Amino acid sequence: MAEQKRDYYEVLGISKGASADEIKKAYRRLAKENHPDLHPGDAAAESRFKEVNEAYEVLSDPDKKARYDQFGHAGVDPNFGAGGYGGFDGNFDFGDLGDIFGSFFGGGFGGGTRRANPNAPQRGESIRLGLTISFEEAAFGCEKAVTVERLEQCGTCHGSGCAPGTTPEVCDQCHGTGTVQVRRQTPMGVFATSSPCPKCGGKGRIIHQPCPDCKGAGVERRRRTIQATIPAGIDNGQTISIRGQGHAGKNGGGAGDLLITITVRPHELFRREGTSVLCDAPITFAQAVLGAELEIPTIDGKVKYDLPEGTQSGTTFRLKGKGIPSINGRGRGDQYVTVYIETPRNLNREQKEALKKFADACGDNNYEDRKKFFKKFKK
Repeated sequence: MAEQKRDYYEVLGISKGASADEIKKAYRRLAKENHPDLHPGDAAAESRFKEVNEAYEVLSDPDKKARYDQFGHAGVDPNFGAGGYGGFDGNFDFGDLGDIFGSFFGGGFGGGTRRANPNAPQRGESIRLGLTISFEEAAFGCEKAVTVERLEQCGTCHGSGCAPGTTPEVCDQCHGTGTVQVRRQTPMGVFATSSPCPKCGGKGRIIHQPCPDCKGAGVERRRRTIQATIPAGIDNGQTISIRGQGHAGKNGGGAGDLLITITVRPHELFRREGTSVLCDAPITFAQAVLGAELEIPTIDGKVKYDLPEGTQSGTTFRLKGKGIPSINGRGRGDQYVTVYIETPRNLNREQKEALKKFADACGDNNYEDRKKFFKKFKK
């Protein structure tokens, strides 16, 4: 039996009236969060990634979206409109077309739309939260304690919802399926409609003596502090997943995940582009002319750099291996330092006279760029 698909708007976390920009924005965020490269070996993340892409493929196409809005999943099925829909021959096999007639008859019909077994194991929901870290913590990784409120299995009933020593009763009206079916005669033929069982509320079982601690819910809300390992090289906006630290599952299903989206605080000196670190460093006129040994700050600490004679303002040099570690552990990026000449201010008379003598001694012969500029200007 094929698994029933979730509503595409629910998958992307948007309303039915969302604009094209809102659809695209939601898709990019979820695709980035669940990308297999960030969750190697995580089958659940891979499944969510495929589900998000499938939803976006339909909702980003105006024609498919219109059919989906009118007919549900059946409207974007490759076989939609084929067969006996246009010419009734008395034999219907509508499959997922229950979504079309559900609003008329109160649920699925024809046996095509089936509810999942309410007592089958169900994985718990994931928990999402944000965490702000420093530039250096993002570069080198860190350990952070995060506090979450989550649903955990009740310690008294172990998730059954029943008082100790008792068990739930299988609903005699739906026989544990959680749904009841009614056959209706319509102008188009006889249709079987399904809806949640009114006796058990769609749960498939009835608890006569609820657990005194969880009141029959099978779970309790608790506050927990969890140690999160932030990998070296993580970037602003990326999300890490901690398996099994989300809400508890139902009927023996596994717990969901804890998804932490990282925000990196800006640094006073450094900027980041991928695994590269960028910064600007002021130098004096004398250092630019004569060359000098500079002390350059990096994320590892200060390093020495020999500035060559005649360095021009705006020159960029590279410090190899002084950038951000790659998040996959394959080496580090570089640091790029752009120097600019800081013009001295508030010179005294002696300093001004010395500077004038220097300018007179140089003339225009030592200023090649200036000579080229005025030569082009004359032309």
